[in-house]
Amino acid sequence: MSHRDWARKPPLGWNSWDCYGAAVREDEVRANAAYMAAKMRSSGWEYVVVDIQWYEPGADSSRYRKYAPLEMDAWSRLVPAPNRFPSSAGGAGFGPLADYVHGLGLKFGIHIMRGIPRQAVHAAAPILGSEATAREVAHPNSICPWNTDMYGVDPETAGARAYYASLFALYAQWGVDFVKVDDICASRLYGTHQGEIALIREAIDSCGRPMVLSLSPGPAPLDHAAAFAARANMWRITDDFWDKWELLADMFDRCERWYPYADDGHWPDCDMLPLGHIGIRSVDGGASDRRTRFTREEQRTMMTLWAIFRSPLVMGGELRDNDEWTLSLLTNTEMLEVNQEGSRPRLISRDGASVVWASDAPRGELNAALFNIGESPLRVGATWKDLGLDGAREVRDLWERKVLTRAESSIEIDLPPHGSSLLRLSRG
Repeated sequence: MSHRDWARKPPLGWNSWDCYGAAVREDEVRANAAYMAAKMRSSGWEYVVVDIQWYEPGADSSRYRKYAPLEMDAWSRLVPAPNRFPSSAGGAGFGPLADYVHGLGLKFGIHIMRGIPRQAVHAAAPILGSEATAREVAHPNSICPWNTDMYGVDPETAGARAYYASLFALYAQWGVDFVKVDDICASRLYGTHQGEIALIREAIDSCGRPMVLSLSPGPAPLDHAAAFAARANMWRITDDFWDKWELLADMFDRCERWYPYADDGHWPDCDMLPLGHIGIRSVDGGASDRRTRFTREEQRTMMTLWAIFRSPLVMGGELRDNDEWTLSLLTNTEMLEVNQEGSRPRLISRDGASVVWASDAPRGELNAALFNIGESPLRVGATWKDLGLDGAREVRDLWERKVLTRAESSIEIDLPPHGSSLLRLSRG
């Protein structure tokens, strides 16, 4: 079975970073999982992902403590900090938490940093299945520019394969279903680390458990698209995305470059959805504890672009604090069908502030997304010729869940600044 079979559709999930930074606790993960199971699972949401530094006992925000002591087992592998994840005590690791998430009918994921712990390297700690030590497999000049936890692994060393194999064997033992690997696909200093990506792919394939592989951070270089698709299920096309209009407007350029590479099992990733209550213990994105700064129009525009482009959808806010509006965005089944069942996402036209996208829908229908990315109200439209259609079509508004009209040869919608419309055009 190919790794693409493990994520035939864009993954739908929650990640702890946007609300808790590096400091999420087990009780918060369990509570968000319970919310997802109760209110979102029926709409297709399934992954619950613990983001960075779950092995750092003193983490308290999105700011990293340099060279902090980390929790590590006897084989150079990081393990959960028991003071933050009490069920991991006694060598249980993430097994009990994964069991809880699985018991809710969901899937469990973790974030890791590329490489091998610095403290293991400095101690020349052993590697399971190899005579090499951590010091012998490390690439000490391959260093993450924003986090001090790890050295890179030199793929050419004798113990490198054994290290990554032991790591993912441990994750399989815990019951991990999703792994987000950071500092690996857009390093500002050392490139995209294809050697380590290859070792990780091999380790997942041999560990005996399907795991979705997500690569971060972006922007991933376009000229490596084929390599990412061959080894990963999703990869970031942007740096961390936050609730700022200029970042959302910029995403239209990124999606325009990347849409040819969105296909079954491998997905260019627009990053998390900074919706609802975010920044609780995070100081990234230019602000701290807050409700999203996106207006409602901007929130719909983000969701519409992510849906038509077929990006993975990963909610970043504290789920328990969702209001009715936020939950309605995440569980609109017609929008989700565009994301999950659409095919051949493509840009149709872009003329100043007017942007039109389309994708093929099941049953011979067509999805169309109309955007006004400007600062003034604008009428945005497309002709059937633009869309490759002919004949009269029923036009359905997917956000409002109602039929708008039956149109003969074109559609036009008046949109406010930063606004959008997500439509489905019936068979002719």
